[in-house]
Amino acid sequence: MPQNGEIDFAAFFHNSLPGAPRAGKALSFIMDGAWQKEGEQVLSRVLKRIAISVPVLVGVVLAIFIMLRIVPGDPVTTMMGEHVNPAVIEKISREMGLDQPLIVQFFRYVANALRGDFGTSYRLNRNVTQIILDAFPNTVKLSLLAAAVAWIIGIVAGIVAAIQQNKLLDRLFMGSALLGVSMPVFMTALVLQYVFAFKLKWFPVSGFDSLRAMILPAIALGWNSAGSIARMTRSNLVEVMQNDFIRTARAKGLREQGVIVGHALKNAMLPVVTMMALQLSSMLSGAVLTESVFGVPGIGRLAVNGIETRDMPLLQGTVVFTTILIILGNLVADLLYNVLDPRIREDG
Repeated sequence: MPQNGEIDFAAFFHNSLPGAPRAGKALSFIMDGAWQKEGEQVLSRVLKRIAISVPVLVGVVLAIFIMLRIVPGDPVTTMMGEHVNPAVIEKISREMGLDQPLIVQFFRYVANALRGDFGTSYRLNRNVTQIILDAFPNTVKLSLLAAAVAWIIGIVAGIVAAIQQNKLLDRLFMGSALLGVSMPVFMTALVLQYVFAFKLKWFPVSGFDSLRAMILPAIALGWNSAGSIARMTRSNLVEVMQNDFIRTARAKGLREQGVIVGHALKNAMLPVVTMMALQLSSMLSGAVLTESVFGVPGIGRLAVNGIETRDMPLLQGTVVFTTILIILGNLVADLLYNVLDPRIREDG
């Protein structure tokens, strides 16, 4: 309510412009329609990705199921030992359903997996789903720390290298990035473990029971990703900084820092953000080599144990679980890119 001679502009326009209420309603209707259309496009994209992912998941389940059955050796003999009465082995195989045709075993496994039941571990005699859920938090911790290492080092190194293009820092950072991309993860892990844990005694050789023990595994897992992020950040930033709108921003008198952060970086980071999301999903799916070298009790370590002991339910469960994580990671990366880049929404 206007006071002391103030003008009520809302009432003024409402009374003086008869078409204003109708125009406001029309604008509101258009905005609601635009949001609804965008929501439908996102939902359609999600459904398409899920439809594509279902055959992939089924193919992975079928492939791992067949490969484990054609590998020489009997899982019951591996579990019980070689010097066991054949009658006992036959009885246990029958109780586990291993004497049934492969097609029956496969569909029974799929039916149970759809209910979240990946079977019972041969060696641990525990529900595989519960074993995976117990180990998954350790993989999450390792993956988040490794992602933080990769993102911080990679983005900072890429920005500095782009600003110092063709100079000493550029060559130094890109050389280190190339080394990180080229060096296998297990080799990085072994070098870090030997130098900083075994020789210098700065960190524990293995284990995952403290923040100090998490540092080396996180660096080993994130170093390769940091190199990829640094190279992509540099190349995209160098390309974006050649565009006309960057020259216009400089001509307006903006500081170089403002030009880079406010204009160039946000356009250069779109593919990098997608790569970061994919890398995180890959890390969450189980860093097999890193977890094995440093003794981290995560998903990757479970997969190795399943291979060593021919524990088919455990290995199948970890593979299916990690495949689901990768599919979800790809879906999130696709949606994230769709949100960040309006051109994708328009094309979709």
